[in-house]
Amino acid sequence: MSTQPLLQTAPGKRIALPTRVEPKVFFANERTFLSWLNFTVILGGLAVGLLNFGDSVGRISAGLFTIVAMAAMIYALITYHWRAKSIRMRGQGGFDDRFGPTILAIALLAAVVVNFVLRITRVEKN
Repeated sequence: MSTQPLLQTAPGKRIALPTRVEPKVFFANERTFLSWLNFTVILGGLAVGLLNFGDSVGRISAGLFTIVAMAAMIYALITYHWRAKSIRMRGQGGFDDRFGPTILAIALLAAVVVNFVLRITRVEKN
């Protein structure tokens, strides 16, 4: 039996070994996706409530909230698949989401501002 190490390299050279991806990384990706979907279902429920029990302004706001919820669902799905592919290909880092939550917050703020503006202008007309 030889006493030499199994892998020998020249001094100063590195060996490329495959990295092991733990299952918790896949589950964290799925958990994040389900969290986004939970939020969009709540937002869709708000839109349905406005649609059923609101007046004409409520219907416009319901449409805006529905569009925001559907866009967030599509974005969550695309992000989930992108991260899952990166994890399977053993990509290193870069899984954080810098723009999605900001864009979602701006879209929700715009929908709420439109709702308030329509409410105020409707009250002034009456």
